[in-house]
Amino acid sequence: MVVLKKIKSATLVEALIATVLIVIIFLIASLVINNLLLNNFSKNTHQVETHLNELEYQIQNNEIHLPYQEVYEDWEITIKREAFESIEGQVISATYKNKNVIKKRINAKE
Repeated sequence: MVVLKKIKSATLVEALIATVLIVIIFLIASLVINNLLLNNFSKNTHQVETHLNELEYQIQNNEIHLPYQEVYEDWEITIKREAFESIEGQVISATYKNKNVIKKRINAKE
């Protein structure tokens, strides 16, 4: 009779536990990456902030007549005069789908 050598190997239970642990780690990693990418894309306001800087430049050079309103890439931009603590200036506000609001205050030169 031929005697076969026993090969040491992992049992089925050990293999299942290792597989479950690997799946859980990949699931957590994918959720974290998804959350980071979603936050990055939803808060990307660089283009509208650049446009607001251009509008601020135009205000300072008297190229825009107030009050001013426009829509820029789904952003509603309004510019109006306001007095704050007895200092008159302009307020630029940008609203994106009634959620994100960017406000910028430009004080009048004395």
